[in-house]
Amino acid sequence: MTEDRGELPPGLALSWGVQPVQRRGPKPALTIEQIVDTGIEFGDRDGFEAISLQRIAGRLGVTTNAMYRYVRSKEELIVLVHDKAIGLPPELPDGWRAAAIAWVDAQVKQYAERPWLLDVPIRGAPTTPNILRWVEVMLAALAETGLSQHDNLGCVLLLDGWARNYAGLARQLGNREGTPVQAEQVGRFLVPRLVEGGYPTVASLYLNAEYEDELDDDLEFGLARILDGIDVLIGKR
Repeated sequence: MTEDRGELPPGLALSWGVQPVQRRGPKPALTIEQIVDTGIEFGDRDGFEAISLQRIAGRLGVTTNAMYRYVRSKEELIVLVHDKAIGLPPELPDGWRAAAIAWVDAQVKQYAERPWLLDVPIRGAPTTPNILRWVEVMLAALAETGLSQHDNLGCVLLLDGWARNYAGLARQLGNREGTPVQAEQVGRFLVPRLVEGGYPTVASLYLNAEYEDELDDDLEFGLARILDGIDVLIGKR
């Protein structure tokens, strides 16, 4: 299918399979799929900053200028790469709460597999097929709650924010270097200063090994509190 993309946002038409109107001339040597797959390859191997028209052109054996026959800008490239790399959501279990847990867990695992997805700029509400499919399945699961469409969309945004926040924290902690906060030498230095400096509650947490820089049940704990809040909202409605 071909269509003039006109004033549509970058990547919107191409993400839905709508190709630009073909002009006279030689048949295109590449496909959008080749370009997008190569971009994902660079992201998986070298991170978000490695995804560029110049590097993809070099890999595919064309000039950077030739890339503009296929995508209008780097922004359009990133939109397409992002949507395909996100992929489709899993099949969710019955019940909105179980569905929400599975939905968030799948997102966190996706970010762990492809942490560079966290670096993709958010420029507005999703409009591309795969990302919208994630929204669709979670909205469908929340439909049973009796909440308004506005509230259901707000719940999806809240769950998405928690998944991104947790995944981003896990990524940073996983990349850290240096001595962990619960190391013996840190305790010898920190505890007396906490006690003497007026941090008795933090000192108690530290001495009970509750204050640490490891993620334990943080994902489940935070998600459960979010779901409890949604439950309260359902009850009020």
